[in-house]
Amino acid sequence: MHVFIHRKDLRITDMPAFDYLRQLGTPSLHLLILDPLILKKNRHLEHSGVQFLQVAQRLQNLYTSNNQQLHMIYGDPVEVLTRLHALQRITEVIFHQDVTPYARHRDRAIQAWSKQYGVTCTTFAEHMMTSPDEFDAFAGRTEPYKVYTPFWKKWREMMSSYATPPSKQGLDGLHTLDAPAEWTNQYAVPDEIIALNPKLTDASAMEPMVELQTFIQQRLRMYETARDDFAHAHTSGISKYLNTGALSIREVWAALPSDMVAEPWRRQLAWREFYYYQAYRDPQFFNYEKTLQSEKLSDQHFAAWAKGETGIPIIDAAMRHLNATGEMHNRLRMVTAMFLTKNLLCPFQLGETYFRYKLRDYDNTLNRGGWLWSSSIGFDAAPYFRIMSPVLQSQRFNPSGDYIRKWVPEFAHLSNKEIHLPQPHAIVDLKSSRAYAIEVYGELLKTKSE
Repeated sequence: MHVFIHRKDLRITDMPAFDYLRQLGTPSLHLLILDPLILKKNRHLEHSGVQFLQVAQRLQNLYTSNNQQLHMIYGDPVEVLTRLHALQRITEVIFHQDVTPYARHRDRAIQAWSKQYGVTCTTFAEHMMTSPDEFDAFAGRTEPYKVYTPFWKKWREMMSSYATPPSKQGLDGLHTLDAPAEWTNQYAVPDEIIALNPKLTDASAMEPMVELQTFIQQRLRMYETARDDFAHAHTSGISKYLNTGALSIREVWAALPSDMVAEPWRRQLAWREFYYYQAYRDPQFFNYEKTLQSEKLSDQHFAAWAKGETGIPIIDAAMRHLNATGEMHNRLRMVTAMFLTKNLLCPFQLGETYFRYKLRDYDNTLNRGGWLWSSSIGFDAAPYFRIMSPVLQSQRFNPSGDYIRKWVPEFAHLSNKEIHLPQPHAIVDLKSSRAYAIEVYGELLKTKSE
């Protein structure tokens, strides 16, 4: 029996593994394994967990509407496979690769299990436009790119001629199998995760490609000039689908018009590729916190930042918006991250973990890349002496202050000038904390380089 396991590929189109299964021409059992390790600490109730489960439920609906079967299972992947193999012999396990530490550990465990039981393990790379090896070969590189701009120029050159088109085939031509009832019952998803979560009913309303096409038709042309206006919806809003695999990066790329109007947005898509590339090429990408030690970093003000109670209006508005909806504009992610790591001198991993739970569009690699950039750690990060001013960012990109008034109503009475300024109860002085942060990070990064 052939077993295909869904990962961050929660869709039925542009699936390399499906193309492979069609070529085999044999029936296959399709699984989505919800690992308790990923859903621990009630993550299924947080924005990132709910979004993932909504997309998972949508995938289940797509299988059903195509008269195919997907088994959503809850348990440790190796244990699940071991029990299934005992009931119905598995000959091949098939899945798409991922790059995060959890994914690598999980996949190594499955590969070891496959070897132990004499099961073929077949994997495909599908989460990038091109693999790092293919890209470096095209660029003629023996050392990886460490700076975004030259990476972007060479990557764009490659995409102009060699971008892989998406596969249009879905579940057609596949024969998906039923599973032993005793096995599905043993590893059934707990009611509190699926059946008792009312937010999952929203899955039926999800149309990722429609949202992408709406953005292309209505907002793409003004994206370059309007994208930093965080109070209004000028961005695409599709990252929550791209990061769960409800849309593939190739589907997104192929949908874009060929003229230069799409170039500013293509450049943003390339940031996604750059961070994935770094995750593959930089051995410290997921371990930088282990190399940085400073007694001057602490969690003293973390709770106030997380609750949106710092007394810095735009910081509080952004964090309350995030807590309530799971949404945060990319510019505000940078502003709030720099404020936490620099002005408040909190370790970046505290904010990284908080965003892991709160962001609807959470992606481990991209989230980490953003936090490394904002905290001046890693390749092509912001210089340690560059610290965004929350006041200036607020004044420049939402001068009316309507965003702050919406999310921090106790500041609504303030004038358009006053509403951007630190309030009397602010937990930190922006000017002095900035100066001290430059001193601390200068020492911190000097120690790292030594």
